[in-house]
Order: sequence, then structure tokens, then C-alpha cells
Amino acid sequence: MTQQLARVPATRLAACRRSVDALHELCSFSSTPAEDYLDMDWWPATLKRAWALIEADDRTLARLRRCFDGEEEVNPAYRDHPGTIWEHPVTALEPPQAGEVAEALRAVTPDAVRAVVPSDPDRIEAELGKGALGMGGDLAGQLAREHTVLRDFYEEAARRRLAVVLWWD
Repeated sequence: MTQQLARVPATRLAACRRSVDALHELCSFSSTPAEDYLDMDWWPATLKRAWALIEADDRTLARLRRCFDGEEEVNPAYRDHPGTIWEHPVTALEPPQAGEVAEALRAVTPDAVRAVVPSDPDRIEAELGKGALGMGGDLAGQLAREHTVLRDFYEEAARRRLAVVLWWD
């Protein structure tokens, strides 16, 4: 399962709240332009752990967590939609909340993310979790890039005043 995000107008989010079919279309990647979807793969857990290590205030950290957790479930009836096997609910951030998340992501630089990755491979699991061990390669660089991709995604959502829908696929 990987974390998926979609930028949508508030009107589309409202339609998804009313209709499981509309939400299914969104989660099936068929109702929104491809550039408004983002597949974060398995990076959310590692990014959350990295952000927790950064010296940021509690408000910023809470907003950072929301970028993967959302706020409220979009449509609880979707859990029973044929063909879905959701372990996690589909959640969303309204446009103002997406803007707050964009602000928090801007407050944390990619260099700050890079700096919290231990240089000692034996410390990586303890600091960033088991998932970080399987990433391979330049973990610090990869994590900084994933943070940047996510920041840019949310900045565009904020600029266009879009909501963000989040789910695991």
C-alpha cells in the first residue's frame, strides 16, 4: 500500500462527500488531471519520523502530520464500496487547511530534513524506523527530495486554492 494524494477543487471534494461513486472515480485516478495526483509511495512514515527530529515548534509539526493524515473522512460509506479494501479511511484537507500545510512544509528546508538522517547506518532504524532501511542509496538526499516534492505539491494546491484528498492504495 502506498500513500496517494490528489488536489481537487472544493466542489469536487463536496461531490465526493455526497457520492461514493464520485470518490471512487477520484481514487481510481480517472476524475482529475494526472498532474494533480501524487504517489508518495512508502515515504510518509519516514518523513514523519524525520520531521519529529527537526527542531520545529509544535504547531508546525502538527500541520506537517496533517499533510499525510488529513482531517476528516471524506465519505464513510466508501469503506463498503465494491472492490475497495481500505484499511485507512480516505481523508481530506479543505483549501485553507492545505494552505496551512504548505506553510509548514515551507518552514522546513530540505537541508534540515537531510541533516536529521544519521550518518551511522546502525542509527537509521532507531531514528527513522525500519522502513528507512529498505530505501537504499543516499537516504538523506532521497528524503530531502521527497520533502521537496511534497512541499511543491501542497504549494500548488494552496496557490490554486484546492483541497487535498489522501488515501492509501
